[in-house]
Amino acid sequence: MCFIAEQALSISINIMAHYAFLNADSVVTEVITGIHETELIEGLLPETWYGNFRGQVCKRTSYNNNIRYNFAGTNYTYDTVRDAFIAPKPYASWVLDEATCLWGAPVAMPSTGGPWNWDEATLSWVAL
Repeated sequence: MCFIAEQALSISINIMAHYAFLNADSVVTEVITGIHETELIEGLLPETWYGNFRGQVCKRTSYNNNIRYNFAGTNYTYDTVRDAFIAPKPYASWVLDEATCLWGAPVAMPSTGGPWNWDEATLSWVAL
């Protein structure tokens, strides 16, 4: 009995995927758990079916960042050119790292001391 329950649990985990719904500005409005991306719903791939059902663009996202760079969150932007989810910019001075699609300070955080907090007014790291 235990083996069957473990096998069923394993199967249910393997069929889950996550999907982000986008508004007209490509901003994420919600992230849901759905069926595996290769399963069809009424003959359609899940991104298409979920998008049609909700009347919004739907894009798959992944916790382990193996697609679209980052796991989508509410208010993230979907960049169609990079095919990436990008978090809201935390500070006006921060720049996007093209390799990771993550925001970073224009000055590297010191490797010693700290903890550090970014000070946008002085564009520097300040020890707390």
